[in-house]
Amino acid sequence: MADTRTRNQLPRQARVVGVRELSPNMRRVSLVGDDLEDFPEGQESGYVKLLLKHQGEEVRRSYTIRRFESQSKTLHLDFMRHADGGPASAWAESVEIGQEISLVGPGAKKLLDFDADWFLLAGDMTALPAISVNIEQLPKDAKGYVAIELLSEADKQDLPVPEGVELHWVVNERPNRDSFPLLDKVKEFEFLAGKPSMWVAGEFHTSRAIRRYLKLEKGVQRDELYASSYWHLGLSDDQHKVAKQSDTD
Repeated sequence: MADTRTRNQLPRQARVVGVRELSPNMRRVSLVGDDLEDFPEGQESGYVKLLLKHQGEEVRRSYTIRRFESQSKTLHLDFMRHADGGPASAWAESVEIGQEISLVGPGAKKLLDFDADWFLLAGDMTALPAISVNIEQLPKDAKGYVAIELLSEADKQDLPVPEGVELHWVVNERPNRDSFPLLDKVKEFEFLAGKPSMWVAGEFHTSRAIRRYLKLEKGVQRDELYASSYWHLGLSDDQHKVAKQSDTD
């Protein structure tokens, strides 16, 4: 186990073999390389850290593993396209076939408890890759809700949601700190009987608002909820990390 852990902390070199537009604001980048020969299977919803150059220094940015094809050793990463000026956004926007990239990982998976009685998933487009992985692993008889915030109607994706799970799209063209349409949608959901498993991620303020609603107003327990933020409106990635560390209920 120690060898595996060490290997996952070492850089892997990969090459871009595919760039596909999933929607106006979502792009998929596919990577292959000899260093992916020993990349472990079944790590979807985990993450890799891309090693990028920014202002002459190396920075690391985390992205969800959307899919890994073990036979072809192809790693697929989905990027929300937003012009925030950050190194990852710039790389994803300008990346070309044949381009080389170094990455580290995989990191830990964050999945629902699939033995729960019912489920709730909520997030924006940065969380859509991880939400998609969770949906694909839901039991066929699953019950619950999925709420996804998009930048446009055209960003909807075809997701294999079980019949007993309601899928709700929330279009928010201009996310801001003063209104949380995704939270408003979550508040519409009627809690079901039994033990829930809930998964929330996306922009810092929205994720925090939903987390506080579920824990403080609905009494959701710590072991029933995974909640995280992937980005912070108006802040850099490093500033976002500081905000996350200081954020408590």
